[in-house]
Amino acid sequence: MAQNIPYLGPIYGGLREGMSIYIQGTIPKHITRFFINLICGEYESSDIALHFNPRFDGWDKVVFNTCQNGSWGLEEKIHRMPFRKGEHFEMGGMGGGMGGGYPGGGMGGGYPGGMGGGMGVSPGGYPGGGMGGGYPGGIGGGMGPVPYSNIIPGGMFPKRTIVIRGMVPYGAHKLSIKFLVSRSRDVAFHIYPRFREGIVVRNSMIGGNWGQEEREMSMNPFMEGQYFDMSIRCGNQRFKVFVNGQHLFDFSHRWQSFNEIDMLEIEGDVQISYIHF
Repeated sequence: MAQNIPYLGPIYGGLREGMSIYIQGTIPKHITRFFINLICGEYESSDIALHFNPRFDGWDKVVFNTCQNGSWGLEEKIHRMPFRKGEHFEMGGMGGGMGGGYPGGGMGGGYPGGMGGGMGVSPGGYPGGGMGGGYPGGIGGGMGPVPYSNIIPGGMFPKRTIVIRGMVPYGAHKLSIKFLVSRSRDVAFHIYPRFREGIVVRNSMIGGNWGQEEREMSMNPFMEGQYFDMSIRCGNQRFKVFVNGQHLFDFSHRWQSFNEIDMLEIEGDVQISYIHF
């Protein structure tokens, strides 16, 4: 769901090693810069572990910095600008250990990860430097109830990504994620981790009949007592599923009309902290 800008909200449980942060948005044509802050505290005046600041100033660049005890550190810059005015963007970052990389990967440097706090997003410069304007973001929060059922506005379409973040408590038995066609209740895509077996079953149910299960995968990211950060991306031929920043599996489409897949349902004895359409 879109968020108003400027936005300040919590990262529930803090940023941990292996945890991903995912943001979608559109860069307004009239702005000259925006920033994303990872903050160590609940207030805008708290220390900033990472200040990520793209600038469109004729010498397009991305500036990185930190702020401790009210003092900014030495700026680091790259001149490979991945953003374009007026265009949609998707970005993801993974928290690392001390000396990890910048969010998004491949941008050099090594701000420490593993810090609690919040995230601020604003089309302005450093705090106090022009925070007007706004663009659709992909940041949400709050512990969601399970079972969960909601319409996906506009249905699925190529390049659309659904993000689900939560935790598998100790003693959990079930997690079921279904992408449905609401008018017929057909299940276009079912993700069903089996915690005891260490597998993730994928399937579809069309016309009341379940199809052939798919079980092959390279790892099992769903562990008791562990957080998970899942991205389900719709492509022209298949869904691509990533968990904790790593590609887990693909699932070829069995229901070809993307925009008819318009409902998400989650069941099980898990905790869901974030869902983004």
